[in-house]
Amino acid sequence: MISLLKKVFVTLLLAASAHALAQTGVVRLGQSLPLSGPLAELGSEYREGMLAYFNALNARGGIYGRKIELLTLDDAYVVERTVENTRKLLDQEDVFALLGMFGSANYGAVLPLINERAVPSLAPYTGSDELRAQKSPTTFWLRASYGDETEKIVDQLTTLGINRIAVFYQDDAFGKSGLAGVERALARRNLKVVATGAFDKAKNDVRDAVKAIGAADPQGVVMVSTYKPTAAFVREMRQAGKMTQFFALSVVGYKALQAEMGASAAGIAIAQVVPYPWSSAVPVVREFQSLPAEFMPKSGPTYTVLEGYIAAKVMAEGLRQAGPNPTREKLVIALAGLRSHDLGGFTIDYGKAGRLGSRFVEVTIVGSAGRLLR
Repeated sequence: MISLLKKVFVTLLLAASAHALAQTGVVRLGQSLPLSGPLAELGSEYREGMLAYFNALNARGGIYGRKIELLTLDDAYVVERTVENTRKLLDQEDVFALLGMFGSANYGAVLPLINERAVPSLAPYTGSDELRAQKSPTTFWLRASYGDETEKIVDQLTTLGINRIAVFYQDDAFGKSGLAGVERALARRNLKVVATGAFDKAKNDVRDAVKAIGAADPQGVVMVSTYKPTAAFVREMRQAGKMTQFFALSVVGYKALQAEMGASAAGIAIAQVVPYPWSSAVPVVREFQSLPAEFMPKSGPTYTVLEGYIAAKVMAEGLRQAGPNPTREKLVIALAGLRSHDLGGFTIDYGKAGRLGSRFVEVTIVGSAGRLLR
């Protein structure tokens, strides 16, 4: 009887710990992001960038002979679906780690589960300062925070003598994080937001926001919003005769915004959190551009694709450092060991508190010909 109980105990122990080990011959990563819904283009491009790197890596034999597999579940940017997908990835699909989860409210909803299970999670697609402040022990951020983006935007606006600044924002965790970032950046300069306008992402009705912000006659507006409401807001503000300077955060997605607005997108400034993907001056961009044609994403080079490519590159480096028999714990230790790590002109640092990754931000502007200018 004792022998039988011992066998049962060992079997249960092995079953419980199996998820902490990479599967034989493959490292299975999981993600929940929007492949449908309002942010389908951004989600698809983020995934495509990762697959470009992993497919090229797998063609070279993978890491220690293990191929990298990326399992993607569509959540349509709906929080409840993100929660459902994450539980499925961890409980049914037995993924080794998470890569490229998507959305501030979405990631916030699953972060307690990620912490509870001690699952490595790299490069969530959100700049939320509030989520970073929680200092999740297994979350490794990649992109700069919304606080970093808004600081850069406010610095550029005030340098130009633009001090009357309003904020148009999505009424959720994402939008409120961006609003707080603008407020902090202005406070550092003894300034205050002159007006705010919020909208419900489920409706995308921007009329009340246009009235509230337009009445204050701001010199500049920081838009913490995705591409469709951003386009609607700019159009209605201009129709109301408000020729202010418009600044958008990186998550607006230049390609989607330009497709939505056409030539009228000209003049909109957009913060970016990875290098300019159409220049070969930065080594990691040059590396991406030199991918064999069979691995190049259909959407070609975009900021979101490049960000996904860089995220996959960081994950691969973490897996290499974790050794030939990786566990979740070894991967967390390996990623935490990447300090001032140069990926090719783009540096990340996970050695400091918060594991913030990169703080790179630059501001671009849509030119008259529709091309994004630096």
